[in-house]
Amino acid sequence: MDLTGKTAIVTGGARDIGRAISLRLAQLGANVVVNYHSSQSDGDETLRQIKDAGGNGIAVRADVTNWDECHQLVSKAQEAFGQEIHCLVNNAGGLVARKTLAEMDVAFWDKVMDLNLKSVFIMHKAVVPHMPSGGSIVNLSSQAARDGGGGGSAAYSTSKGAVTTFTRSMAKELGPDGIRVNAVCPGMIATTFHDTFTTDNIREAVAGKTPLRREGSAAEVANLVACLLSDDSSFVTGNNVDINGGLAFS
Repeated sequence: MDLTGKTAIVTGGARDIGRAISLRLAQLGANVVVNYHSSQSDGDETLRQIKDAGGNGIAVRADVTNWDECHQLVSKAQEAFGQEIHCLVNNAGGLVARKTLAEMDVAFWDKVMDLNLKSVFIMHKAVVPHMPSGGSIVNLSSQAARDGGGGGSAAYSTSKGAVTTFTRSMAKELGPDGIRVNAVCPGMIATTFHDTFTTDNIREAVAGKTPLRREGSAAEVANLVACLLSDDSSFVTGNNVDINGGLAFS
């Protein structure tokens, strides 16, 4: 795989899966725009690791649920690396909290939808006009989009289900322009997401039911994302690719 000279924006690119993706793309030669929202220290640390490894990038703060800030993110990428944006990874997102239907209000529902779905839409709007033929987009969906997720994750799993559908729609719409759009759907990956929201006994039970008998790593997700962005996947579009150790598959 080779991304030499290409500009790649990674939303939520400062930690966990986002950091692993940012580092992998830089290793493959991309100029990486590491987006973060609330943690400048994470953004700076990811950028430091990129540069220490001989890569190139910048760290840019932006709230990717905000129209103006998404366009400012793209502008800063262009100021640093030129007008064309070759790769986009929509990784920003989150569960926010586990809430049942009885516990959720409209404000919570909207917050989750904005974070996981609206952000993907806005970033497509901001980037696609600057993406040449041969460009590639990878959205982060989830195994929860397939199975509804664990307890209290109805808003999250619904938003990720919408990401899978949006991915297919964009693949059809942008394909004639030579732009590919795919998504990856992680299962149980060892990140702070599950450190925060999933109990140890549930993690152990899920790993025990997984054919490979373990959780995945952020680096493994990053390798899949990099492959989908690269020309090695030049005839792959509209796919939502599972990465869950065989726990669920089409």
